[in-house]
Amino acid sequence: MNYTEVLILVISFLVFLSLRVPIAYSIGLVAFFTLITAMPFLPSVTTLAQRMATSLDSFTLSAIPFFILAGQIMNRGGIAVRLINFAKAIVGPLPGGLAFVNIISCMLFGAISGSAVAAASAIGGFMHPMMKKDGYDPAYSAAINITSATTGLMIPPSNVLIVYSLASGGVSIAALFIAGYLPGILIGVTLMIVATIYAIIKKYPTEKLVGFTEFLKRFIAAFPSLLLLVVVIGGIVIGIFTATEASAIAVLYTLILAALYKEITWKDFSPIFLETVKTSSIVLLLIATSIAMSWVMSYENIPQEISNTLLGISDNPIVILIIINLILLFVGIFMDMTPAILIFTPIFLPIATKIGLDPIHFGIIMILNLCIGLCTPPVGSVLFVGCSVAELSIQKVLKPLLPLFLVMILVLLLIIYIPELSLWLPRQFGL
Repeated sequence: MNYTEVLILVISFLVFLSLRVPIAYSIGLVAFFTLITAMPFLPSVTTLAQRMATSLDSFTLSAIPFFILAGQIMNRGGIAVRLINFAKAIVGPLPGGLAFVNIISCMLFGAISGSAVAAASAIGGFMHPMMKKDGYDPAYSAAINITSATTGLMIPPSNVLIVYSLASGGVSIAALFIAGYLPGILIGVTLMIVATIYAIIKKYPTEKLVGFTEFLKRFIAAFPSLLLLVVVIGGIVIGIFTATEASAIAVLYTLILAALYKEITWKDFSPIFLETVKTSSIVLLLIATSIAMSWVMSYENIPQEISNTLLGISDNPIVILIIINLILLFVGIFMDMTPAILIFTPIFLPIATKIGLDPIHFGIIMILNLCIGLCTPPVGSVLFVGCSVAELSIQKVLKPLLPLFLVMILVLLLIIYIPELSLWLPRQFGL
């Protein structure tokens, strides 16, 4: 490994980040500047262009635009309101009931839409005024919304799990989907425990208990939306269709829901498709530049050198795991999730498998690390969206965010050192 190229890679990347250059362009330029130190200008350009183009030639990747389109249809189709009303009927009467409603709604909506940002925006937009009206501290309600929005990235269908499958060289998407359920639910439960303690201390009000008829009415209203998870995940696990085919089924199902709920008109489809194209373009450009950068790093032998260095520090798997997780937590603070997965999976997955970790288990660990990064300044996208929805500064939200952040770290430690939390369900399904 030539340390000149490593210095160029690290320093140029830090410079671009400090100049606020968009992350996709930063990654592509860093890959280019690193590569031209090892080969002539023209071969560098053509090699990077080829790597970016071939990286997108993947049947699996076509699932991402479909899931994004399904999420956009859901955002405008009245699904958030129905999920919130159903959650209020279940947990509203408990201490800190509205906080519970926020958490459960984000878990359900995030899982259905596959986007933490969409969950923070859609659920936060409804819940923040409601919680503020009932006397909840605005900064606390924003913190609850921010942390719970990330649970949808663990609970399938999730685009980042598909990206990890691609970066890992073909780990089963069905197995990853099933593996995400228990960790995602565990995060939600621990956030609820903190919310309960907070509500008891602050003496927050509770919702009235709804009657059976009203509960049934809300359940029926939300049931078609909830059924999407069963259709998509059930179809993949049983083997009726692949994850890519499931994404197309999800679009068809959400279109049927939109017609059923009658909350989307023909005029709404133009902005839906436009937003889908914009989001998909950003994600796919990130994937292309990130895979190109991964190739450059492999060309320079960087992953192998990092692997040898880490394995040379200690032969204790626990020590190596701690180091990897600290690096991932740090990376999550400064880098968006998709490029982080694509760049660091080829580096850390071989190390993880050498110390005995299952690739599925490591994928869940990695994604949870990066989920925590989404809630962390200075670049946490969900943090910014949650603060924007609540119309609060980041500084005001950080204090109530801290205990929620700490329980997410606790869950991360449990998942790291109790592999069955990630692997038990896939094994039960023979995955």
